[in-house]
Amino acid sequence: MIINNSTAVERVRANSDQVSSEELRDLIVKGMQEKKAVDIAVMDLREVKNAICDYFVICSGNSDTQIDAIANSIDEEVHKATGQNPWHQEGKMNKEWILLDYVDVVAHVFKKDRRAFYDLEQLWGDADVQYLDEANPDEAPVAI
Repeated sequence: MIINNSTAVERVRANSDQVSSEELRDLIVKGMQEKKAVDIAVMDLREVKNAICDYFVICSGNSDTQIDAIANSIDEEVHKATGQNPWHQEGKMNKEWILLDYVDVVAHVFKKDRRAFYDLEQLWGDADVQYLDEANPDEAPVAI
């Protein structure tokens, strides 16, 4: 069977007319906060050349159990509000870095040591990175 570019499966925006990338970003942050994720960072990639999505939302957890709970909470919050499921998931078995890809926004749930090793904030250094203040989670993210 030969597949040409016109018949290849493409990454399609799910429900893009119903939810903006900003709303999706906020739902992901809410899911992280529900399970006490730490060091939540929102990376705005919209102005970064060749970026693969609009936002990365990154957080850390302290244990395998917490990392799994955070990922499940994100999935539940997004699905409850939008009906969307992740387009792609990675890392559910290893529980060191769980990735939930919602096309326009990608959630990264790290174990602390893995986050330091991969250091996505530095890797995507051209992005605007905002860190949420854990003491005041309802306040806007703080730009760094």
